[in-house]
Amino acid sequence: PAAGRRRAYAGERSLRNGVVALIVIFNAVLLVYPIVQALLGSFHQWNPLNGTYRWVGLENYSDLAADPTFWTSLTNTAYFSVVVIALRVVLGLALAYAIWSRVTRHKTFFRAVFYMPTVTPMVAIAYVWKLMYNPQIGVFHSLLGIDLNWLHNSRWALPAAMTVWKDFGYAVILFLSALHSLPEDALEAASVDGASAWQRFRYVINPLLRPMTVFVVITSLISYVQAYVQILIMTEGGPGKSTYLISYIIFDEAFQKYDFGYASAIAFVLLVITAALTALSFSVSYRRSGGAR
Repeated sequence: PAAGRRRAYAGERSLRNGVVALIVIFNAVLLVYPIVQALLGSFHQWNPLNGTYRWVGLENYSDLAADPTFWTSLTNTAYFSVVVIALRVVLGLALAYAIWSRVTRHKTFFRAVFYMPTVTPMVAIAYVWKLMYNPQIGVFHSLLGIDLNWLHNSRWALPAAMTVWKDFGYAVILFLSALHSLPEDALEAASVDGASAWQRFRYVINPLLRPMTVFVVITSLISYVQAYVQILIMTEGGPGKSTYLISYIIFDEAFQKYDFGYASAIAFVLLVITAALTALSFSVSYRRSGGAR
């Protein structure tokens, strides 16, 4: 029996090591290698169509710093991300709290309704919303009666509304799961102390939901600084460059102009920005949770 157990343990260890090795290889091939390749390519004049791969040092980065289109896209990306993340968190938390505290029946139905757009392909939703924004046949024109060509107006073209509508259901599900896991004794203590519904939410529920809020913000941040599909389908960066986002510039430089070196420089800058903002979010969350004490 002892020998059998040793053989079984050895088999389990081999299987575990094999799975870990596959995960390491998978991440190395699909994550580490592209990052290294992009970093190296950013120091080259790189055009795969004609086989150009010539060292230019920091020329791509100096061109990037002097490129007004890049700074416009950076501003647009910051604006887009802040608006969408704020609305996603606020709407997601508000609806999750309403379902948790007010809805007594058919909660599964409400979860499914709000989550359904999240799992719908972005391409399909972007095309539908593009039709909805149409100034002749769009539903917004029919309902509001305003002759405004939404996607050709630089003030309104950035498709943040569609992105919020598609994605905030995911935040609803996450906040609902966090609300259902709240400690009952803390909620009961607040009720016994005579706290109003608003006071209970502000001083008890909201602080307990902070880890989930940070998680939603960080995952949203990583996603929205890389937003691309809705821009490509709905506006193609226009009108002018009012909806140029960083990811769209990477696509434009790499697959329209075939300047892979310059696109790699932008991609690496985007990687650094995303990593820095993620680290900052974790740091702020850590300090607020008292971990620095």
